[in-house]
Amino acid sequence: MSQLDLFLPLFLFAASMALTPGPNNIMLTASGVNFGFRRTVPHMLGVALGFPAMVTAIGLGLGELFEAYPQIHEVLKYAGIAYLLWLAWKVATAAPAEDTGTKAKPLNFLQAAGFQWVNPKAWIIAVGAIATYTTLNGDVVREVLFIAGVFTLVTFPTVALWTLFGTAIRRLLRSPRARTLFNWGMAGLLVASLVPFAFG
Repeated sequence: MSQLDLFLPLFLFAASMALTPGPNNIMLTASGVNFGFRRTVPHMLGVALGFPAMVTAIGLGLGELFEAYPQIHEVLKYAGIAYLLWLAWKVATAAPAEDTGTKAKPLNFLQAAGFQWVNPKAWIIAVGAIATYTTLNGDVVREVLFIAGVFTLVTFPTVALWTLFGTAIRRLLRSPRARTLFNWGMAGLLVASLVPFAFG
């Protein structure tokens, strides 16, 4: 099957994965609410470029390292869970700088890109895409770069969409109490997203 034939099914897979709620989208929505669209741009770019970079690394051999040494993956799993719980606390207790007088900050580019490596949903999507859309005797480099390219194409608009969703909600959450309740709700969703991975 040619890459042209693979494009539509891969595109649909990538779009369905990128649009559905998960740690990245929950955090982008919360950042949109608390910091607005412009201040969330580095976070968006970190996700949009960091995830395809992760797909590329896994596809070009890092996945084999984890198969040979599964304990590394296990360590990453629990480090990721701990980090996500910390991020959930940060989301729950977040308040925009104009409400607190403090210099609250959204995730920067490197933090968001690095977060992909401890994001359980990102791992499942990346490994699933590599396993499904590469061929046994194909040109691995070409196929992996193609997959990463499709994810890049899809991820840019979807991260913007979730951030815009957050900025739209921001207008409805004018009171500190409403903003606090929203943040705790987002933190709860972030923790809930860990359950299948923590006990899987």
